[in-house]
Amino acid sequence: MLMDRDGEAAHAPVMLEEMVMALGVDRNGLYVDATFGRGGHSRRLLAELSPSGRLLAIDRDADAYECARRLAETDSRVRARHGRFSSLRDYLAGDDGGAYAPSGVMFDVGMSSPQLDEAARGFSFSLPGPLDMRMDRRDALTAGAWLNDAKAEDLATVIRRYGEERHARRVARAIVAARPLGSTTDLADVVARAVPGRRSATASCARVFQAVRIHVNDELGELDRGLDAGFDALKAGGRLAVLTFHGLEHRLVRRRFRQWVEGSKLPRRLPVRDDPQPLARRLDAIGKGLRPSEAEIVRNPRARSALLQAVEKLRPAELATPAVSPRRSGAGA
Repeated sequence: MLMDRDGEAAHAPVMLEEMVMALGVDRNGLYVDATFGRGGHSRRLLAELSPSGRLLAIDRDADAYECARRLAETDSRVRARHGRFSSLRDYLAGDDGGAYAPSGVMFDVGMSSPQLDEAARGFSFSLPGPLDMRMDRRDALTAGAWLNDAKAEDLATVIRRYGEERHARRVARAIVAARPLGSTTDLADVVARAVPGRRSATASCARVFQAVRIHVNDELGELDRGLDAGFDALKAGGRLAVLTFHGLEHRLVRRRFRQWVEGSKLPRRLPVRDDPQPLARRLDAIGKGLRPSEAEIVRNPRARSALLQAVEKLRPAELATPAVSPRRSGAGA
């Protein structure tokens, strides 16, 4: 368990050794922690880097950025940036207008314990607090503003799509009927009354809060853009490692990695089709995904849903030469 600057337990980073292993550390390389949080993965990575190594730490959460900034004050290898990880290419820009190419980029897109445990952030249905849920409190839209303004059909769509909640329509109607909602307790009570069964209500609360949070922060859109930005920025032979915590994230990353590993497939009806051009390879030690050990789950139950996926960007010599499709016999010149 990490300790914050006041000595209190702050956050236990998930799959710490596995993440560093997946990056295949170049001791003199440049690395990006796109989701710094409380810096557990970053500090472990810094322990492997030489004095010439460098780390760019990014987070959209102001408290996490402040933690990264304090680390940068004590370790000259670290630069801290407050913003979205989809903008990491901007943070890698050099003074000459060029861009530095990192040896590795890591994402841990799960919620941090301090975010969940601080009632004022509004992320937890078990703690009374305002309906905020913003990752970046500079953003205008809060969960409460959206919940109290959205149409019932829009509420149902978000709850069903991002929470995979089968009672989405019923919950949406209950939210509209109970407006205005002012607190996390208000929302949790509405969900609990709308969903039959006590055990089902608890699970539904978790799914509804997840859905609202994902929507308010555009989390899947940000992850989609961040994966592209991270992979594009990598040097040849660099690695991208991503830790996700629910099925929507797992599937998004899996699809994107498959596209890079297998190459983008052209529509079947095109008259000329080159073989797909792979851009990356999976790591033997990770395969299609690695789960936390049973021992880690016992130590940290919040790790139980984690999935680590990683790819390595192919070097130019490893890129296959595209096949040239022969012209059909009798075709005109």
